Amino acid sequence: MVSTAPKTDRTALRRYPVGVEILRQADGCRVHARVWAPAARKVELVAEDQHGRAVEFPLAAEGTGYYSGFASIAETGTRYRYRLDGGEAFPDPASRFQPDGPHGPSMVVDPHHYQWRDGDWKGLSIEGQVISEIHVGTFTPEGTFAGVAKHLGDLKDAGITVLEIMPIADFGGSFGWGYDGVNLYAPSRLYGTPDDLRSLVDDAHAIGLGVILDVVYNHFGPDGNYLPRYSPTYFSQGRTDWGDAINFDGADSEFVREYFTTNARYWIEEFHFDGLRLDATQQIFDSSPTNIVTEIAATVRDAANGRATIIVAENEPQRSTLVRPRDEGGSSLDGMWNDDFHHAARVALAGRDEAYLSGYRGSAQEFISAAKYGFLYQGQSYPWQEQRRGILALDIAPKHFVIFIDNHDQIANTSAGRRIHQETSPGRYRAMMALLLLLPNTPMLFQGQEFAASQPFLYFGDHGGDLRPLVRQGRVREMSQFPSIATTEGSAALALPSDRKTFTRCKIDWSERDTNHEALSLTKDLLRLRRSDPVLRSQRFRGLDGAVLSDAAFVIRFFGDSHDDRLLVVNFGSRLHAAPIAEPLVAPPRGRAWKTVFSTESPKYGGWGTPPLETIDDGWWIPAECAVLLIPTDAPTSPR
Repeated sequence: MVSTAPKTDRTALRRYPVGVEILRQADGCRVHARVWAPAARKVELVAEDQHGRAVEFPLAAEGTGYYSGFASIAETGTRYRYRLDGGEAFPDPASRFQPDGPHGPSMVVDPHHYQWRDGDWKGLSIEGQVISEIHVGTFTPEGTFAGVAKHLGDLKDAGITVLEIMPIADFGGSFGWGYDGVNLYAPSRLYGTPDDLRSLVDDAHAIGLGVILDVVYNHFGPDGNYLPRYSPTYFSQGRTDWGDAINFDGADSEFVREYFTTNARYWIEEFHFDGLRLDATQQIFDSSPTNIVTEIAATVRDAANGRATIIVAENEPQRSTLVRPRDEGGSSLDGMWNDDFHHAARVALAGRDEAYLSGYRGSAQEFISAAKYGFLYQGQSYPWQEQRRGILALDIAPKHFVIFIDNHDQIANTSAGRRIHQETSPGRYRAMMALLLLLPNTPMLFQGQEFAASQPFLYFGDHGGDLRPLVRQGRVREMSQFPSIATTEGSAALALPSDRKTFTRCKIDWSERDTNHEALSLTKDLLRLRRSDPVLRSQRFRGLDGAVLSDAAFVIRFFGDSHDDRLLVVNFGSRLHAAPIAEPLVAPPRGRAWKTVFSTESPKYGGWGTPPLETIDDGWWIPAECAVLLIPTDAPTSPR
């Protein structure tokens, strides 16, 4: 989106309407600054020269709240702030880098210095992808962009195709999740330089991996947010669950919208990201004719300049219109997180149906419905919230539903930050992994899940001063929705968010990739099946059906061409004897018989082995806590 202010000779050469840019002209390169500060009567760029002395450059008022002008400073590396009305100086709201954190000066960055190698990269669409959500600070011991780059080959080897990087916009303190970012254009100095980030994306593209970025467009963090000094109209009168709401539809909102749509374009153009994950879109409030989420999606597509992109939303109320085309009143996003699948899975695996999990039984029918229709709640009453939840989505293709059994929030929302495989039996977990990775939805793993990493993922944040006790109290209050955690001993067991040990405990131990070879083999084999099997790979709309065998066991039949179906048998409970089995979905294609090609009970994955499921004289015997994939065979052996 271009600036709403009339372009002058100076601003016409700019790439973006905000920030400090290096303009290349016939008479050489010059540094140009532009900032929206309608609350100020005078704005100066205050730069540090090579001796650390302040040099001031007045910016001209454009008449719309924008101030702009050239500054005779070094093209890159110069540190600067904006002084408002001759008083205090603050970091640039569109700073490209904050080397000393959000309270320090901004730095001039030349994005053209980096030489990209991904000119042949065509981008990625949502179809066929397998996502891994990662947190840069805990993904490796180094906790840097360069550290992530070292393990790109391991991710690809496991079968992952897309990295989803948790927010990296700079934030206060020395560690945190990233959802309290305040410098939306500045990759966090904790993880490396902007060019380190470019190199990470470049390296990923070189081996065929896509990279999307988690962005927070619903609020700013409390530590280091100087936007109100430039204009209070960046915010509305409303509140989100985490702070003041952004002004997307009130007075001066066109300039606020420009700030955010430009940010989306910036990540795609200057860092070659393959798309965005939009955090908590239910907390983005906008009554404009074109919702800001819709505008951001269109901006990303345009910025990609022909490359395929992936835009995924988190939306707790599950408003499925987000993935519908614009001409149907939607936002044309590619995917939405499916919390329903996770919630049903957690109840099935761990038995805990507290708080927001109370609307789920973890039953066979829920998994069949999730496989067929995506969201489980599509407008029914949701007692936990005392209101209806969701919008009818029966006609939406499965690829648009991103399913998972672990993510950053859900792991942290256990008292000890334990991963789901640590909350259930090995057999049930393996069976759930098979369901997760073989369904036609878009699966997502959380960092290290491919090899069953044992490290927790706790809530951590290095909030300083008076914020520390408030954050601790807020975390205890939030977790009190779970009766088991609301107890005195449960609350006392919650890790202290501001303790650095809480952060370091979450760092992945990559040696477990070798020691946990059974878990890694399971992931690799499942994803190999997903890629190579023509029926599973198709992700066909309405391409499957399911039947309940018991409250814990069910079958899903994937329909192929020419009677080339697949049958996935899943049992989260005890061994099941089904005799007879009066269910047509279990019948093999005409003239053929079922043959086992995969079982989570293989000793290769830590199981006991899998005898034939079907017998002629005694019906079906379905192993306990197991998932088995069957394909038709033309040369059946006679069952005993």
